[in-house]
Amino acid sequence: MSHGARVIRTGVSSGGPAAPPALTVASSSAGSDAELMDGAYFRSCAGMLKVAQMISLLIGFISVNHSPWTDYSAYSFFQIVTMCDLVMILFFYVTHIFRIYRKLNCVSWPLAEFLHYLIGTILLLIGSIIAAAKSYNVTGLVAGAAAGKDLFEWGSKRTVLKGARNSLFFVAES
Repeated sequence: MSHGARVIRTGVSSGGPAAPPALTVASSSAGSDAELMDGAYFRSCAGMLKVAQMISLLIGFISVNHSPWTDYSAYSFFQIVTMCDLVMILFFYVTHIFRIYRKLNCVSWPLAEFLHYLIGTILLLIGSIIAAAKSYNVTGLVAGAAAGKDLFEWGSKRTVLKGARNSLFFVAES
């Protein structure tokens, strides 16, 4: 019983040694869907800005917390706003690092981030003005109010403009 000639294909030619297998490199900025974490987001401008915002909010919170208070309600409002903003920025940071936004596509993430930065900026601006006005020349309170406000607003202006642009595209597509 003859089955005929069979051809076995290999990657090696008869003329010389085998070439090393070709390596495929995934794009570091986009990453593959199989990866759990987006390593490029750590080094991106948006990722570093979120970390800087969290650090400045923490500095503002600590500065106000360790200063002698003269008006409890003004500084407690500032502390609540800084901690809520810090938690929300951490939430969006984790969302981007673990690519949760790809799996939960029922939420418009650019619109959600836009609204967070808009509301957070307004509340932090109000809290900073009240805390600085009622500081009574206590330098820790003034520094805390300024540190929490400045970097947060600088980063949020950039993100608010980007979020507004993405939200307009989202509304136009709907």
